[in-house]
Amino acid sequence: MGGQGESGEAELKRLRWRCRRGMRELDQLLERWLEREWRQSPDALRGDFRRLLDSEDDRLWKWFLGHERPDDDALDALVRRIRSLPH
Repeated sequence: MGGQGESGEAELKRLRWRCRRGMRELDQLLERWLEREWRQSPDALRGDFRRLLDSEDDRLWKWFLGHERPDDDALDALVRRIRSLPH
């Protein structure tokens, strides 16, 4: 696992900014995972989260509402994992 120390905090700050999508519910889902799971997640899962953040807002919203599923199995698993986090 990487991203510790000052560079890790700088990346977290950048990711927090990228989690701000302009839809409060979506912002909360993404930020919740970032705050609770990022630090202990393996690099592969961190990469999946970065790729998730590269997705368009409307697509993310459909995924999180369950109207559509990502074609990418890793992203689909991550979306389900984020949706299952307690509030």
